[in-house]
Amino acid sequence: MTTDTDADTDAAIIQASLADPDQFAVIYDRYAAMLYRYAHQRVGAESADDVVADAFLAAFRGREQYDLSRPDARPWLFGILTRKLASHHRKEKARYRAMARAAPDGVLDGPADEVATRVVADAAKRPLAAALAGLSRGDRDVLLLVAWGQLSYDEVAAALKIPPGTVGSRLNRARRRVREALGGMDPSGTFEEER
Repeated sequence: MTTDTDADTDAAIIQASLADPDQFAVIYDRYAAMLYRYAHQRVGAESADDVVADAFLAAFRGREQYDLSRPDARPWLFGILTRKLASHHRKEKARYRAMARAAPDGVLDGPADEVATRVVADAAKRPLAAALAGLSRGDRDVLLLVAWGQLSYDEVAAALKIPPGTVGSRLNRARRRVREALGGMDPSGTFEEER
């Protein structure tokens, strides 16, 4: 069924890195950009590099504790990154509050659909930022891991070390509060429907 060998799984690479630490670079190469995009959305460009570097350093140092029965390291890495982001919680909240206060960017010239999309996005940006700032850290982590990190419920549960049922309840609560803050409107397609 698989075209990849077992040696290509994240678990096999992490295991190989125990004897040859340079092997861990494969994990970095696979996931650094994904984790950076997520961190950038959470804490901005000024902090994203540092948070992602801290997360990979922690992952490298903790690779001996990695559960080798899990072939995909994404939930593990997002869990580490989320814990690193917790230390930037105040910065993140301040960033969302600043975004909520900021005037929307000007509309760029372009096709009518692009302009309309931009206007709707700009209108939603401030209340969305305010709604995100008002969520508890746990609810915000779950919502953003699903929306921006594109993790499944089970992957979020593994990343945050919480039961899948808790993921569902936190996600429902966060979605409800965000939609209420936006007058019932979903700001984009990123808040995917229940699975």
